[in-house]
Amino acid sequence: MNFRCVFVAMRRIRVTLLLNGMFDWEEESVTNPNTNELSFRDSVNTLFDRAVTHMDLSPGLTEKIRVVNSTYTVRFGVKLRGDIKTFTGYRSVHSEHAEPVKGGIRYADNVHQDEVEALAALMTYKCAIVEVPFGGSKGGLRINPREWEPEELERITRRFAFELIKRDLIHPSQNVPAPDMGTGEREMAWIADQYHRMNTTDIDARACVTGKPLNAGGIRGRVEATGRGVQYAIKDFFRYSDDLKVASLSEGLGGKRVIVQGLGNVGYHASMFLQEEDDCKITAIIEYNGSLHNEDGIDVKKAKQFMMEHGSFEGFPDATFVEHGSALLELECDILIPAALEGVINLENADRIKAPLIIEAANGPITAGADEILRNKGVVIIPDMYANAGGVTVSYFEWVKNLSHIRFGRMQRREEEARHRMLIDEIETATGKKLSDAFKDRYIKGADELSLVRSGLDDTMRGAYGSMREMWHQKRGKHPDFDLRTAAYVISIGRVADSYRSLGL
Repeated sequence: MNFRCVFVAMRRIRVTLLLNGMFDWEEESVTNPNTNELSFRDSVNTLFDRAVTHMDLSPGLTEKIRVVNSTYTVRFGVKLRGDIKTFTGYRSVHSEHAEPVKGGIRYADNVHQDEVEALAALMTYKCAIVEVPFGGSKGGLRINPREWEPEELERITRRFAFELIKRDLIHPSQNVPAPDMGTGEREMAWIADQYHRMNTTDIDARACVTGKPLNAGGIRGRVEATGRGVQYAIKDFFRYSDDLKVASLSEGLGGKRVIVQGLGNVGYHASMFLQEEDDCKITAIIEYNGSLHNEDGIDVKKAKQFMMEHGSFEGFPDATFVEHGSALLELECDILIPAALEGVINLENADRIKAPLIIEAANGPITAGADEILRNKGVVIIPDMYANAGGVTVSYFEWVKNLSHIRFGRMQRREEEARHRMLIDEIETATGKKLSDAFKDRYIKGADELSLVRSGLDDTMRGAYGSMREMWHQKRGKHPDFDLRTAAYVISIGRVADSYRSLGL
């Protein structure tokens, strides 16, 4: 037995002891110290390069698509707690082949330029794969939002927005941000209001940002959109027996064991929908300050409520609490959902991942090196640019709603109900039989905004997955390394290339 085998065996013993509460250890860094590990940005570029080898693009057009067009770095001061605090923020624009460009703003104390540029590139490909007419952008503010009171955070956010707005880096027709890690509806409402204060005559001011609360021009279904998109992506995969065979999975989502890493907005909604609507069993939930494990399943809603009340999972009565839970990624399961940070599956732990199917609910949770290891093991990966595109898809619907100045379904809903009721009455009169009240209630009800949003998201995810899997199965026979991720890149890059060609490049 070589050293690597010994290491793997010892690691498995540590995982077992950890779950049984018989072992304590220092948490291993999510960022692998292995010098062979590529950075997030280099991982994106490596995956891009791998896809381009399957395409017929000129070197010049390839480079134009790959590079980030521009990045603006701002350092601004805000007087807080009796002193001036200086903050650093970024807004990166990867591609303007379609405008406006689109991408979230994240708040984290480790935000840096390379990360923002990598995320902007992913946004370009993400919008292209789901055929949303946006270019790719991303923003970030180097701040830990937990360290500031709400009124302080509002002042910081408004000043950051001011710096971006005056350079048209927030604008309904040029650059439209959205929530990301560390931000939400509240921050988007502040940004939208700040834009309106600076552009008082702009009738489309609300369209300058998406992910807003309903009373500030938001759209129903946006909060859970990314998690809902993850659920739809998994359901799309399970519709095809050929795809399931590649992952060695049986048909049907019912009873499938799911491990979710990160119980934020995306991870919570994805796991909750899978549990409540598809009868999946959530066997582990991994968070930065403690994790839960129960092979019989964990009630996601109860776990989320407990964490919100207590700040961590410690003391949760219906599962085993694991203080340092990164090793839970390596447990046996059917579906693994990394839904938090980039790089959580890397060269250090990739060969110990046992899940046959991984769906990337986060951006870049698998490094390029880990991706190669997993592919060689036969693991099927549903890539981030498709899997977490639910957010930008529903953001597109919100942007259109803001520009049209009318709620979806408002004009046609009651007319639809009247037509359906007329048909039911005619059927009952002609047959002399009464249809059940439950059926009539469901059939007669016209589509409201939430129904239309979910229908549009479902259709978008189905269409994108259909394109990906068709190319995947066409190419994988001759090219064993051609996976769903490569298919997604090839399709996305091809669409961006077509846009640039139509512009005369």
